[in-house]
Amino acid sequence: MVKIDGEADEDWNKISPQKKLGRVCGGKYLKDYEMDESSPAALERPLTKVEGDVPLTYTECIERDGKEWVVLTFAPGDKENPFNWSSKRKWFYTWILNLMCLMIGLGNTVYNSTISHMCAEFNRTVEIGQLGLFVFNQTSGVLPLFLAPFCELAGRQVVYTIGFVGFCLCFIGLALGRNMATILVMRTLQGGLGSIGTILVGGTFDDMFIPDDRAVPMALFSHIAIFGTMAAPIYAGFADQAIGWRWIEGIQGLSNIPLLTVVVLCFKETRGGVFLQNRAKILRKDTGDERWVAQEELEAPGIKEALYNSSVKAIAMLLSEPVVFFFGMWIAFTWFITFLFLSVITITFSDSKHWPEGTAGLPYISLCIGVSLGFILNFLQIRKYNKIRARATGAIIPEHRLYGAMAGGMFLPIGLFIYSFTQYFWLHWIGPNIGLACIALGIFFIFESCYSYTSDCYGPSASSAIAGQSYLRNELGAVAPLFANQMFVNMHCQFAGLLCACVATGLGLLPFILFKFGPIIRAKSKRAIVYEDHMVSGDGSDSSDSSVGNVEKSDRNDGSSLDGDDPSEFSESRPATGGDHENADIVDTQTVAGQATTNSRKSSDHTSA
Repeated sequence: MVKIDGEADEDWNKISPQKKLGRVCGGKYLKDYEMDESSPAALERPLTKVEGDVPLTYTECIERDGKEWVVLTFAPGDKENPFNWSSKRKWFYTWILNLMCLMIGLGNTVYNSTISHMCAEFNRTVEIGQLGLFVFNQTSGVLPLFLAPFCELAGRQVVYTIGFVGFCLCFIGLALGRNMATILVMRTLQGGLGSIGTILVGGTFDDMFIPDDRAVPMALFSHIAIFGTMAAPIYAGFADQAIGWRWIEGIQGLSNIPLLTVVVLCFKETRGGVFLQNRAKILRKDTGDERWVAQEELEAPGIKEALYNSSVKAIAMLLSEPVVFFFGMWIAFTWFITFLFLSVITITFSDSKHWPEGTAGLPYISLCIGVSLGFILNFLQIRKYNKIRARATGAIIPEHRLYGAMAGGMFLPIGLFIYSFTQYFWLHWIGPNIGLACIALGIFFIFESCYSYTSDCYGPSASSAIAGQSYLRNELGAVAPLFANQMFVNMHCQFAGLLCACVATGLGLLPFILFKFGPIIRAKSKRAIVYEDHMVSGDGSDSSDSSVGNVEKSDRNDGSSLDGDDPSEFSESRPATGGDHENADIVDTQTVAGQATTNSRKSSDHTSA
């Protein structure tokens, strides 16, 4: 092993012999060294002695593709390792990201309240104005499939800053635009830039929180993402009446300035691999020895492979994997309903209750109440899952993620039925508002369960699976406003709502079917995780389909890796969504491969909000 001056670190003595290959510390690099005969990798060429300044860093000598490498990893307790940051710092960054997602959601849907007056000024039909919603969601769905790998290469801080700055600047064009073409171009750019700023949020939480601690940050992120999408019409209708559509866009842009300042000045890099790469650069520069590398530099997939995983493989899994496709359809339908109702709530209340524009936007409060109630009730799902995990002897079958979907998902069709048949003008306005609250409650539980179940089912391939689902979700959300008015006017709100409720009822059976037959479906999949036959389920009973055992089949082409075949290791390294995860939108997560406190080897998850 490499011997270094100074007192021995107590934690160093706890490292297994295979990992105890060396360590470097600022100003005391390799003054005297020798390799144990039992070392799994002995350097043929000695390391150069240098002076430098980096924190205590462990090293591992390996050989790959006929080349020698000295791989840097974090020492226990390293303050630069994001997993070791204080809870206060982690939650400071968490709230910055949640507020950013909130402002992007508000910026997306505040546009909906400006369409009528804007189209009247430009002498265009309302359908042309609704293209602004279409292009925003279209670019939000398509661009992440191709940009996510480049975002991973650039690091978190740069991407968040560029994306949010560009998103905010687009409000200038929206407020000052002199024709419809300018408005649509700005909305297209804004959708793409907004998605760049949000596709990494789940991965950022994976950078900082160990799997056991991710449930609350990710549930909060899901809540904020949906809440922001639904909240803008509450105030935008009154503002459109009072000050006009241009001022709505201008004020919405100005309201981003405080958060933009915090993002630019206070938000720092969160990827642990970036810190190790910087240390490796210092060592390579000081020594001229190119063998110093971070683990991430060796394991990161190339651009071609990363693009394949984020785009081609994502669509292939969407079309070939039943779980990905049907859950993708379910979550896409919920996003379709979200944007459908963003376009028609004001119309239906204006027609049936004869409310003015501003007042007709107040029912969106019910949607916000519903999604907030879903966030609170989701703690019951988290608590139940934690109890199951505490009783389990190893990994837990993905079907335990479905309790929230089974219990809460049915609120979506129930809410649609209530909303549709309480729209008669002689009925009290509280009826459809109760329906809207139920709709939002169901949407939240569907989001949480779909992404967490998919993530647990596909392990290393989860990033591609979720990327495919997110693409489908944004595409359906994009087309909903294009025919929302015609649908509810020509079919009338009762029968249009009934049609949506029937579809929601059929899709609501999915979690019950998968809860019973999920293990059988996963066993027939080429990419889903399959375990040994005899296992112990989360409730402690014997099961032939569930929980613990060595992974028999998994797709390892995502650029992620699992160290060995220990199932408990996999249970800690799988991407966590839903109760344990990365949303979306909301969603995109990162797979943590290896020990959280000593390694930062990760693979990208491309969830988009």
